Amino acid sequence: MILRTLRTLLVCTLVQIGSVFFVLPAAAQQQTGQPRTTSELGIGIGGIVYKGDIAPRYRLKNNRPALNVFYKKDISNALAWKASLLIGRVKAKDEEPTGNPSALAKELPLSMYRQATVKTSLLELSAGIDYNFMDYYDFRRPIRWTPYFTVSVAGLVYNNKTTAPESKINLIYPPETDKNASYRTGFALAVPVGAGVKYALSEHWNLGFEAGVRVLFTDAFDNLTDQNEQVMNPNSRDLYFYNGVSVSYTFYKINCPVK
Repeated sequence: MILRTLRTLLVCTLVQIGSVFFVLPAAAQQQTGQPRTTSELGIGIGGIVYKGDIAPRYRLKNNRPALNVFYKKDISNALAWKASLLIGRVKAKDEEPTGNPSALAKELPLSMYRQATVKTSLLELSAGIDYNFMDYYDFRRPIRWTPYFTVSVAGLVYNNKTTAPESKINLIYPPETDKNASYRTGFALAVPVGAGVKYALSEHWNLGFEAGVRVLFTDAFDNLTDQNEQVMNPNSRDLYFYNGVSVSYTFYKINCPVK
């Protein structure tokens, strides 16, 4: 009787020790119903496109490189907190007449008259939430993927310069011919809104694609705010787009049930 009891205790002890060194896969944990939380760290590369007075249309050729670093922590099966840091460059210039100049002059008269160029470097810090339309961490699915929607609040600092060959346009800074023309540093608030798709490469690694727009709470992003209506459209608000691909790594934490 005593030997049987000791044997039972030894087996239980070995099982407890083994559980420390051998962790069950996340799929098994999901199926046994044990509570689990996840966090995700990732990096993405993509492009930024500015749209405003100087570029009233979205132009694919205006894409400039951007780097995005982000962290996510789940709230539920559908929601996750998200914090991200975006670094990138922006360059845009007024459209030049090609083909039929008179047609462009009628459609975009300010662009024809102004012929300005804006160059910007920016750093954006944002915090918000992602909504997953499917249960991404349901390991019973043979292929794990989900489309998602994201919305955040962001603060950004930018450093830019706007130039124009026409000296009669009184821009904030001198024309390009002035070698002393300096860059201006500004701060702004924005609301990033976007959508994306996330696909599981493995238990821990994820591949993602995201595209969205940053709606700015300022119209000074292109340095034309203080100009008269002869060179700017007061009804056109500045904004910029981000699109890119990302790779992320998921960390799992198994929460011990409360007794």
